[in-house]
Amino acid sequence: MLQISQIREQQADCIKALAKRGFDASQAIERALQLDEQRRATQAQLDETLAQSNTFSKEIGQLFQKGEHQKANLLKEKTTQLKTKAKDLQEQLNAASQSLQEVLWTIPNLPHELVPDGSSDQDNEVVLQEGTIPELHQGALPHWELAKNYDLIDFELGVKITGAGFPVYKGYGARLQRALIAYFLDKNTQAGYTEYQVPHLVNESSGFGTGQLPDKEGQMYHVTGDNLYLIPTAEVPVTNLFRDVLLNHSELPVCCTGYTPCFRREAGSYGAHVRGLNRLHQFDKVEIVRIEHPENSYAALDGMVKHVQEILKDLELPYRILRLCGGDLGFTSALTYDFEVFSTAQDRWLEISSVSNFETFQANRLKLRFKDTDGSNKLAHTLNGSALALPRVMAGILENCQTPEGIKIPKALVPYCGFDLIPSPDA
Repeated sequence: MLQISQIREQQADCIKALAKRGFDASQAIERALQLDEQRRATQAQLDETLAQSNTFSKEIGQLFQKGEHQKANLLKEKTTQLKTKAKDLQEQLNAASQSLQEVLWTIPNLPHELVPDGSSDQDNEVVLQEGTIPELHQGALPHWELAKNYDLIDFELGVKITGAGFPVYKGYGARLQRALIAYFLDKNTQAGYTEYQVPHLVNESSGFGTGQLPDKEGQMYHVTGDNLYLIPTAEVPVTNLFRDVLLNHSELPVCCTGYTPCFRREAGSYGAHVRGLNRLHQFDKVEIVRIEHPENSYAALDGMVKHVQEILKDLELPYRILRLCGGDLGFTSALTYDFEVFSTAQDRWLEISSVSNFETFQANRLKLRFKDTDGSNKLAHTLNGSALALPRVMAGILENCQTPEGIKIPKALVPYCGFDLIPSPDA
């Protein structure tokens, strides 16, 4: 959430920056400033009323001591009126503050100056491409056919149990899935991230804290009886570990990693591009989260990008890195880099990670602050990234590593899964 002080002091700059997203913020910002003025005026009235009431209370005690009961009782009547007025003003203040917060919730984060212009994913900027795209043998198949032929993933059984988008992993497929999770967690902890196991459901406050609510409410599974939400990513519970926390500057950076299943409704997703593992309602992901001093957050973002690069190099997968344009940038992000793996069998790029800096946007919602060296309390910067999302990594391995003899396992994963080849059923 943007800070109202920043909007107040840099109104024109905020409107201009948000236009890069294709978002016309003029009305929302004007409304926010009106509510802020109303809130501050009401606060001033309330402070004055409470101060006057306190003064009268002291005078009442002094008058009673002097025996001037009539004057004391008159002041008591005025104090009662002031208390009634203060109550009304407090209610007005609460209403104005709530209305202001609701308006601020609708305004996305300001894009960083590095964010390229553009209105859709077609305008994203390719900043790096590495790895060799393999030439597959004749008769190579997309992963959903491989999964069926090798009996690795049963999509139809998932439909029977739950519905479309809830696959069942079997045999070699389940072991490879487990190996990927363990490998990702080990890579992250070796890089200095502390591993957490967190709840898979969160309350409403957690959803608002990281920005999924109210922006993505329709994409989350809502357990209405308990007013809880199934998490769309481990970012939500892990970042909320630090909601309403005041850190010391010496505790920064805070580096966390965690594995969770993720649940997304993906409403409106249809077509060939979502076949198989390309888009699911339930999938596994290992996340990295950092809480940083504002002066260090962009160096940390670069470090996170390099960390994901190293993982993809170990997996021997061809990949590219995109800097997202304004029109494709997430609601809460100031700058995002997407990683994509090339699927040779599908002849297309598949997104497998997003690494983002949210600057103070989440921290302002979370009330996540740190005490700086000068003794002042400041909002921290939050960052997160997928390291990595499993479905499309699995798809990339199955498709790019297929041979007539079977599916070769990247060397880095062999110690984790215990085999170096998933033998072809025809071998």
